[in-house]
Amino acid sequence: MISSIMASLGIDIAKLEEASRSSHPVLSCVSRDQQLALTGLHRLETAVELLGDPSLAIRIGQQIDITRLGTFGFALLSSANIRAALGLYIRYQPMMEPGTRWDIIEQDAGLVLRLRQTLGTAYQQQLLAELLFSSLQSAAQLLVTAPTTGLKLQFGHPRPAHATAYEERWPVPVEFGHSFSQVFVPLHWANQPVRTANPTTHVVFMQQCEELLRGLGEAENTSATVRRLLIESAGDFLDISKVANRLHLTERTLRRRLTDETTSFRSISDEVRNVLAQRYLADTSLPIAEIANLLDYTEGSNFRRAFVRWNGMTPSAYRGHHRTTH
Repeated sequence: MISSIMASLGIDIAKLEEASRSSHPVLSCVSRDQQLALTGLHRLETAVELLGDPSLAIRIGQQIDITRLGTFGFALLSSANIRAALGLYIRYQPMMEPGTRWDIIEQDAGLVLRLRQTLGTAYQQQLLAELLFSSLQSAAQLLVTAPTTGLKLQFGHPRPAHATAYEERWPVPVEFGHSFSQVFVPLHWANQPVRTANPTTHVVFMQQCEELLRGLGEAENTSATVRRLLIESAGDFLDISKVANRLHLTERTLRRRLTDETTSFRSISDEVRNVLAQRYLADTSLPIAEIANLLDYTEGSNFRRAFVRWNGMTPSAYRGHHRTTH
């Protein structure tokens, strides 16, 4: 998703990948997840340099649409209130963004959502904080309509030269130079209901989140890492060449490692797409053509054939059967 947002903002993705590969070392002393996170931070910094726009990370976060995050996005949208949505966010976001951790600190007047970062340079951490808090703002605008009275945003880095971009993006008091990057959420705001709350479907989406991400906390292997990358790119699925590039591997090496783990790239890709397709069909009223687009099928007929191969019935039949039985 972020790559497509970068492209829409004027970044030449091919040039970005080339610049990132030539200047970013592969470190053998860190885990695969950490290497992926460092690569992402480096790509973000390189994109800022290529575009010459210091506020690029804020603009990327502004374009992130949680409805394109698959099951995780629907789980957020169906949460009961902002407090519950924040709890869900801090549980799963670090899995999507290794090297970060979120804490919720209870106070008498409200909650503090605090970001902790362990990877990257100070500038890279600044960029990631800008992106993450900007994406939180985008999510908040979708979840609730209440004014932002009482919210306060604090960043752990000094006031940047492009501070006016902060003022334009966040209609709340913004402070710099704190020990952590964090946002204060008053109680009246934390307890307000999400306008798309749905307790029944929320249970389903939460279960699906657990199923999708269960393996990510276990011992690292190539298939788990590939699954992570595909989940992250839901709505703009990476092909095998892009996944191999992210892992600093050749396609041949990636295929061999997956074969050693008794799986394949296509199997993992189909698994992620099928799980998301079933949830979209069962728990939303999205048109099948739109679901096909979300799963990166340019033709609805291709999605239909794939779904029949996975489940032995058409998407329409699956939706009708689920509604009849439930």
